[in-house]
Amino acid sequence: MGQFDRYLAGSVLGATLGVLAVLVGLDALSSVIDELDDVTADYAFSDALIYVVFTLPRRLHEYVPFAALIGALVGLGRLAATSELTVVRAAGRSLPQLAIATLRPALVVAVVGFLIGEFVSPVSEQYAVSHKALAQGSQSSFTGRGGVWNRDGNTFIHVSAVERGGIIHGVQLLTFDDERRLTRSLRAERGTYQRGQWLLEKISRTELTQDRAVTDTVTQQVWKTEVTPQLLALEAVALDSLPTRELWPYAQYLRKQGLMYRDVELAFWRKVLQPFAVAGLVLVAMSFIFGPLREGSLGARIFTGVIVGVVFRISQDFFGPASLIFGLPAILAAAMPILVCWIAGGWLLTRDT
Repeated sequence: MGQFDRYLAGSVLGATLGVLAVLVGLDALSSVIDELDDVTADYAFSDALIYVVFTLPRRLHEYVPFAALIGALVGLGRLAATSELTVVRAAGRSLPQLAIATLRPALVVAVVGFLIGEFVSPVSEQYAVSHKALAQGSQSSFTGRGGVWNRDGNTFIHVSAVERGGIIHGVQLLTFDDERRLTRSLRAERGTYQRGQWLLEKISRTELTQDRAVTDTVTQQVWKTEVTPQLLALEAVALDSLPTRELWPYAQYLRKQGLMYRDVELAFWRKVLQPFAVAGLVLVAMSFIFGPLREGSLGARIFTGVIVGVVFRISQDFFGPASLIFGLPAILAAAMPILVCWIAGGWLLTRDT
Protein backbone atom coordinates (compact mmCIF):
# COMPACT_ATOMS: atom_id res chain seq x y z
CA MET A 1 0.00 0.00 0.00
CA GLY A 2 1.46 3.35 -1.11
CA GLN A 3 1.65 6.52 0.92
CA PHE A 4 -1.34 8.09 -0.81
CA ASP A 5 -3.38 4.90 -0.35
CA ARG A 6 -2.72 5.05 3.39
CA TYR A 7 -3.60 8.75 3.40
CA LEU A 8 -6.86 8.11 1.51
CA ALA A 9 -7.72 5.15 3.73
CA GLY A 10 -7.12 7.25 6.85
CA SER A 11 -9.35 10.03 5.52
CA VAL A 12 -12.21 7.64 4.66
CA LEU A 13 -11.82 5.62 7.86
CA GLY A 14 -11.79 8.70 10.08
CA ALA A 15 -14.86 10.15 8.37
CA THR A 16 -16.70 6.81 8.59
CA LEU A 17 -16.00 6.40 12.31
CA GLY A 18 -17.04 10.00 12.94
CA VAL A 19 -20.33 9.54 11.08
CA LEU A 20 -20.93 6.24 12.87
CA ALA A 21 -20.39 7.88 16.26
CA VAL A 22 -22.83 10.68 15.42
CA LEU A 23 -25.52 8.32 14.11
CA VAL A 24 -25.29 5.92 17.05
CA GLY A 25 -25.20 8.83 19.50
CA LEU A 26 -28.32 10.44 18.04
CA ASP A 27 -30.15 7.12 18.00
CA ALA A 28 -29.16 6.45 21.61
CA LEU A 29 -30.31 9.91 22.68
CA SER A 30 -33.64 9.36 20.94
CA SER A 31 -33.98 6.01 22.72
CA VAL A 32 -33.28 7.60 26.11
CA ILE A 33 -36.06 10.11 25.44
CA ASP A 34 -38.42 7.29 24.45
CA GLU A 35 -37.54 5.33 27.59
CA LEU A 36 -38.58 8.27 29.77
CA ASP A 37 -42.22 7.32 29.09
CA ASP A 38 -41.59 3.97 30.80
CA VAL A 39 -39.80 5.35 33.87
CA THR A 40 -41.64 4.41 37.08
CA ALA A 41 -40.76 3.80 40.72
CA ASP A 42 -39.47 0.32 39.75
CA TYR A 43 -37.96 1.21 36.37
CA ALA A 44 -35.79 4.19 37.28
CA PHE A 45 -33.94 6.56 34.95
CA SER A 46 -30.71 4.72 35.74
CA ASP A 47 -32.33 1.49 34.53
CA ALA A 48 -33.30 3.22 31.28
CA LEU A 49 -29.70 4.37 30.79
CA ILE A 50 -28.42 0.85 31.42
CA TYR A 51 -30.87 -0.49 28.84
CA VAL A 52 -29.79 2.02 26.20
CA VAL A 53 -26.06 1.54 26.88
CA PHE A 54 -26.28 -2.23 26.46
CA THR A 55 -28.18 -1.86 23.18
CA LEU A 56 -25.40 0.29 21.67
CA PRO A 57 -23.63 -2.69 19.99
CA ARG A 58 -26.82 -3.54 18.08
CA ARG A 59 -27.28 0.07 17.00
CA LEU A 60 -23.66 0.29 15.88
CA HIS A 61 -24.01 -2.86 13.77
CA GLU A 62 -27.19 -1.54 12.14
CA TYR A 63 -25.65 1.81 11.12
CA VAL A 64 -22.41 0.47 9.61
CA PRO A 65 -23.63 0.50 5.96
CA PHE A 66 -25.11 4.00 6.27
CA ALA A 67 -21.95 5.30 7.98
CA ALA A 68 -19.77 3.73 5.25
CA LEU A 69 -21.74 5.58 2.57
CA ILE A 70 -21.57 9.00 4.23
CA GLY A 71 -18.01 8.43 5.46
CA ALA A 72 -16.79 7.66 1.94
CA LEU A 73 -18.56 10.78 0.65
CA VAL A 74 -17.02 13.00 3.32
CA GLY A 75 -13.54 11.47 3.14
CA LEU A 76 -13.31 11.53 -0.66
CA GLY A 77 -15.08 14.90 -0.81
CA ARG A 78 -12.40 16.53 1.32
CA LEU A 79 -9.66 15.23 -0.97
CA ALA A 80 -11.61 16.33 -4.04
CA ALA A 81 -12.21 19.82 -2.59
CA THR A 82 -8.44 20.33 -2.18
CA SER A 83 -7.77 18.91 -5.68
CA GLU A 84 -5.67 16.09 -4.22
CA LEU A 85 -7.67 13.49 -6.12
CA THR A 86 -7.21 15.45 -9.35
CA VAL A 87 -3.44 15.51 -8.87
CA VAL A 88 -3.33 11.78 -8.14
CA ARG A 89 -5.44 11.02 -11.22
CA ALA A 90 -3.14 13.21 -13.33
CA ALA A 91 -0.16 11.32 -11.93
CA GLY A 92 -1.50 8.11 -13.46
CA ARG A 93 -3.52 6.55 -10.65
CA SER A 94 -6.44 4.70 -12.27
CA LEU A 95 -10.04 4.72 -11.06
CA PRO A 96 -10.00 0.99 -10.14
CA GLN A 97 -6.92 1.59 -7.99
CA LEU A 98 -8.68 4.44 -6.18
CA ALA A 99 -11.78 2.28 -5.79
CA ILE A 100 -9.76 -0.50 -4.13
CA ALA A 101 -8.04 2.02 -1.84
CA THR A 102 -11.44 3.40 -0.83
CA LEU A 103 -13.02 0.00 -0.28
CA ARG A 104 -10.29 -1.20 2.10
CA PRO A 105 -11.19 1.01 5.10
CA ALA A 106 -14.91 0.56 4.44
CA LEU A 107 -14.54 -3.22 4.50
CA VAL A 108 -12.47 -2.99 7.70
CA VAL A 109 -15.38 -1.17 9.34
CA ALA A 110 -17.79 -3.72 7.87
CA VAL A 111 -15.80 -6.66 9.27
CA VAL A 112 -15.51 -5.05 12.71
CA GLY A 113 -19.25 -4.30 12.65
CA PHE A 114 -19.97 -7.90 11.66
CA LEU A 115 -17.85 -9.23 14.54
CA ILE A 116 -19.63 -6.92 16.98
CA GLY A 117 -22.98 -8.12 15.67
CA GLU A 118 -21.83 -11.73 15.91
CA PHE A 119 -20.23 -11.84 19.36
CA VAL A 120 -20.98 -8.67 21.35
CA SER A 121 -24.49 -7.59 20.38
CA PRO A 122 -26.27 -10.89 21.23
CA VAL A 123 -24.91 -10.90 24.78
CA SER A 124 -25.42 -7.21 25.50
CA GLU A 125 -28.89 -7.14 23.93
CA GLN A 126 -30.08 -10.08 26.00
CA TYR A 127 -28.82 -8.44 29.17
CA ALA A 128 -30.52 -5.16 28.25
CA VAL A 129 -33.88 -6.82 27.56
CA SER A 130 -33.82 -9.00 30.68
CA HIS A 131 -32.70 -6.11 32.90
CA LYS A 132 -35.56 -3.95 31.63
CA ALA A 133 -38.14 -6.72 32.07
CA LEU A 134 -37.00 -7.47 35.60
CA ALA A 135 -36.88 -3.80 36.57
CA GLN A 136 -40.34 -2.97 35.22
CA GLY A 137 -42.19 -5.30 37.57
CA SER A 138 -41.66 -7.50 40.57
CA GLN A 139 -41.12 -11.19 39.95
CA SER A 140 -44.46 -12.03 41.54
CA SER A 141 -46.54 -9.78 39.33
CA PHE A 142 -45.50 -10.52 35.76
CA THR A 143 -48.29 -10.39 33.24
CA GLY A 144 -48.67 -11.70 29.72
CA ARG A 145 -47.83 -8.35 28.12
CA GLY A 146 -44.51 -8.25 26.32
CA GLY A 147 -41.99 -10.98 27.03
CA VAL A 148 -41.37 -14.08 24.93
CA TRP A 149 -43.82 -16.47 23.27
CA ASN A 150 -42.94 -19.98 22.12
CA ARG A 151 -44.66 -23.28 21.35
CA ASP A 152 -44.09 -26.92 22.19
CA GLY A 153 -46.69 -29.08 20.44
CA ASN A 154 -50.13 -28.09 21.76
CA THR A 155 -48.65 -26.02 24.60
CA PHE A 156 -48.10 -22.29 24.14
CA ILE A 157 -45.46 -20.76 26.38
CA HIS A 158 -45.08 -17.20 27.60
CA VAL A 159 -42.05 -15.99 29.57
CA SER A 160 -41.82 -12.44 30.89
CA ALA A 161 -38.03 -12.28 31.30
CA VAL A 162 -35.08 -14.48 30.31
CA GLU A 163 -31.78 -14.29 32.18
CA ARG A 164 -28.44 -15.79 31.22
CA GLY A 165 -27.66 -19.04 32.98
CA GLY A 166 -31.01 -20.68 32.29
CA ILE A 167 -33.28 -18.64 34.56
CA ILE A 168 -36.73 -17.44 33.47
CA HIS A 169 -39.40 -15.37 35.21
CA GLY A 170 -43.15 -15.03 34.81
CA VAL A 171 -43.85 -18.40 33.15
CA GLN A 172 -47.26 -19.20 31.71
CA LEU A 173 -48.17 -22.48 29.96
CA LEU A 174 -51.43 -22.79 28.00
CA THR A 175 -52.28 -26.30 26.79
CA PHE A 176 -54.95 -26.94 24.12
CA ASP A 177 -56.51 -30.13 22.82
CA ASP A 178 -56.70 -31.17 19.18
CA GLU A 179 -59.89 -29.11 18.77
CA ARG A 180 -58.06 -26.00 20.02
CA ARG A 181 -59.89 -25.86 23.34
CA LEU A 182 -57.97 -24.72 26.40
CA THR A 183 -57.56 -27.68 28.80
CA ARG A 184 -54.82 -26.63 31.18
CA SER A 185 -53.24 -23.42 32.44
CA LEU A 186 -50.10 -23.08 34.55
CA ARG A 187 -48.42 -20.01 36.01
CA ALA A 188 -45.01 -20.04 37.70
CA GLU A 189 -43.01 -17.17 39.11
CA ARG A 190 -39.62 -18.63 38.24
CA GLY A 191 -37.99 -21.46 36.33
CA THR A 192 -34.45 -22.86 36.36
CA TYR A 193 -32.98 -25.12 33.68
CA GLN A 194 -31.27 -28.15 35.27
CA ARG A 195 -30.04 -31.35 33.63
CA GLY A 196 -32.10 -30.95 30.47
CA GLN A 197 -35.38 -29.99 32.14
CA TRP A 198 -37.01 -27.02 33.83
CA LEU A 199 -37.72 -26.76 37.55
CA LEU A 200 -40.66 -24.37 38.02
CA GLU A 201 -41.29 -22.64 41.35
CA LYS A 202 -44.35 -21.10 43.06
CA ILE A 203 -46.92 -22.56 40.68
CA SER A 204 -50.64 -22.06 40.20
CA ARG A 205 -52.35 -24.72 38.05
CA THR A 206 -55.84 -24.82 36.55
CA GLU A 207 -57.45 -27.87 34.95
CA LEU A 208 -60.41 -27.09 32.67
CA THR A 209 -63.21 -29.52 31.88
CA GLN A 210 -66.57 -29.05 30.17
CA ASP A 211 -68.37 -28.10 33.37
CA ARG A 212 -65.78 -26.81 35.84
CA ALA A 213 -62.27 -25.54 36.53
CA VAL A 214 -60.05 -26.97 39.27
CA THR A 215 -57.22 -24.82 40.61
CA ASP A 216 -54.39 -25.75 42.95
CA THR A 217 -50.95 -24.48 43.94
CA VAL A 218 -47.64 -26.30 44.39
CA THR A 219 -44.19 -25.18 45.41
CA GLN A 220 -42.21 -26.88 42.63
CA GLN A 221 -42.84 -28.89 39.48
CA VAL A 222 -40.62 -30.41 36.81
CA TRP A 223 -41.39 -29.32 33.25
CA LYS A 224 -39.99 -31.52 30.49
CA THR A 225 -39.90 -29.83 27.10
CA GLU A 226 -37.73 -29.31 24.03
CA VAL A 227 -37.70 -25.57 24.72
CA THR A 228 -34.21 -24.71 25.99
CA PRO A 229 -32.80 -21.49 27.49
CA GLN A 230 -31.05 -20.86 24.18
CA LEU A 231 -34.36 -20.91 22.27
CA LEU A 232 -36.01 -18.56 24.76
CA ALA A 233 -33.01 -16.22 24.61
CA LEU A 234 -33.34 -16.12 20.82
CA GLU A 235 -36.98 -15.12 21.14
CA ALA A 236 -36.24 -12.45 23.76
CA VAL A 237 -34.07 -10.18 21.61
CA ALA A 238 -34.43 -8.51 18.23
CA LEU A 239 -33.56 -10.66 15.22
CA ASP A 240 -30.96 -8.13 14.03
CA SER A 241 -28.96 -8.68 17.22
CA LEU A 242 -28.77 -12.48 16.91
CA PRO A 243 -25.58 -14.12 15.59
CA THR A 244 -25.65 -15.73 12.17
CA ARG A 245 -24.49 -19.07 13.62
CA GLU A 246 -27.77 -19.27 15.58
CA LEU A 247 -30.20 -17.66 13.16
CA TRP A 248 -30.31 -20.47 10.59
CA PRO A 249 -30.82 -23.34 13.09
CA TYR A 250 -33.42 -21.20 14.83
CA ALA A 251 -35.29 -20.73 11.53
CA GLN A 252 -35.31 -24.49 10.97
CA TYR A 253 -36.64 -25.07 14.50
CA LEU A 254 -39.49 -22.61 13.92
CA ARG A 255 -40.27 -24.27 10.60
CA LYS A 256 -40.45 -27.66 12.32
CA GLN A 257 -42.85 -26.24 14.93
CA GLY A 258 -45.10 -24.79 12.22
CA LEU A 259 -44.30 -21.20 13.25
CA MET A 260 -43.27 -18.16 11.23
CA TYR A 261 -39.65 -18.63 10.17
CA ARG A 262 -39.10 -16.62 6.98
CA ASP A 263 -38.37 -13.41 8.90
CA VAL A 264 -35.54 -15.24 10.70
CA GLU A 265 -34.11 -16.43 7.37
CA LEU A 266 -34.35 -12.85 6.10
CA ALA A 267 -32.40 -11.58 9.14
CA PHE A 268 -29.78 -14.29 8.51
CA TRP A 269 -29.17 -13.29 4.90
CA ARG A 270 -29.13 -9.57 5.75
CA LYS A 271 -26.34 -10.13 8.26
CA VAL A 272 -24.37 -12.40 5.95
CA LEU A 273 -24.63 -9.96 3.04
CA GLN A 274 -23.94 -6.79 5.04
CA PRO A 275 -20.26 -6.52 3.92
CA PHE A 276 -21.47 -6.64 0.30
CA ALA A 277 -24.00 -3.92 1.12
CA VAL A 278 -21.20 -1.76 2.51
CA ALA A 279 -19.11 -2.27 -0.64
CA GLY A 280 -22.09 -1.45 -2.89
CA LEU A 281 -22.88 1.77 -1.01
CA VAL A 282 -19.22 2.83 -1.16
CA LEU A 283 -19.30 2.37 -4.94
CA VAL A 284 -22.35 4.62 -5.06
CA ALA A 285 -20.50 7.18 -2.91
CA MET A 286 -17.54 7.10 -5.30
CA SER A 287 -19.85 7.91 -8.21
CA PHE A 288 -20.64 11.22 -6.46
CA ILE A 289 -16.92 12.06 -6.50
CA PHE A 290 -15.59 10.58 -9.75
CA GLY A 291 -18.69 10.01 -11.88
CA PRO A 292 -21.16 12.33 -13.61
CA LEU A 293 -22.71 13.23 -10.23
CA ARG A 294 -19.54 14.98 -9.03
CA GLU A 295 -20.81 18.42 -10.03
CA GLY A 296 -22.04 20.52 -7.14
CA SER A 297 -20.87 21.38 -3.65
CA LEU A 298 -19.77 18.84 -1.08
CA GLY A 299 -22.80 19.63 1.07
CA ALA A 300 -25.16 18.92 -1.82
CA ARG A 301 -23.44 15.61 -2.54
CA ILE A 302 -23.59 14.56 1.11
CA PHE A 303 -27.28 15.45 1.23
CA THR A 304 -27.90 13.38 -1.89
CA GLY A 305 -25.89 10.55 -0.36
CA VAL A 306 -28.09 10.66 2.73
CA ILE A 307 -31.14 10.37 0.48
CA VAL A 308 -29.54 7.36 -1.24
CA GLY A 309 -28.93 5.75 2.15
CA VAL A 310 -32.52 6.36 3.23
CA VAL A 311 -33.82 4.91 -0.04
CA PHE A 312 -31.57 1.87 0.45
CA ARG A 313 -32.97 1.29 3.94
CA ILE A 314 -36.55 1.78 2.74
CA SER A 315 -35.96 -0.71 -0.08
CA GLN A 316 -34.70 -3.24 2.47
CA ASP A 317 -37.79 -2.67 4.59
CA PHE A 318 -39.97 -3.05 1.49
CA PHE A 319 -38.46 -6.17 -0.07
CA GLY A 320 -38.33 -7.94 3.30
CA PRO A 321 -42.08 -7.87 4.05
CA ALA A 322 -42.83 -8.36 0.34
CA SER A 323 -40.86 -11.61 0.36
CA LEU A 324 -42.84 -12.79 3.39
CA ILE A 325 -46.17 -11.95 1.75
CA PHE A 326 -45.45 -13.39 -1.70
CA GLY A 327 -43.34 -16.33 -0.53
CA LEU A 328 -40.15 -15.16 -2.28
CA PRO A 329 -36.80 -16.61 -1.19
CA ALA A 330 -35.33 -14.63 1.70
CA ILE A 331 -31.92 -14.44 0.03
CA LEU A 332 -33.51 -12.71 -2.97
CA ALA A 333 -35.16 -10.06 -0.78
CA ALA A 334 -31.90 -9.43 1.09
CA ALA A 335 -29.73 -9.33 -2.03
CA MET A 336 -31.96 -7.22 -4.31
CA PRO A 337 -31.17 -3.74 -2.83
CA ILE A 338 -27.48 -4.66 -2.63
CA LEU A 339 -27.41 -5.79 -6.25
CA VAL A 340 -29.07 -2.53 -7.32
CA CYS A 341 -26.34 -0.57 -5.48
CA TRP A 342 -23.58 -2.53 -7.19
CA ILE A 343 -25.12 -2.10 -10.64
CA ALA A 344 -25.89 1.60 -10.17
CA GLY A 345 -22.49 2.39 -8.65
CA GLY A 346 -20.57 0.49 -11.30
CA TRP A 347 -22.59 2.01 -14.14
CA LEU A 348 -22.12 5.56 -12.85
CA LEU A 349 -18.37 5.08 -12.39
CA THR A 350 -17.97 3.80 -15.96
CA ARG A 351 -19.52 7.07 -17.16
CA ASP A 352 -16.63 9.04 -15.69
CA THR A 353 -15.89 11.98 -17.94
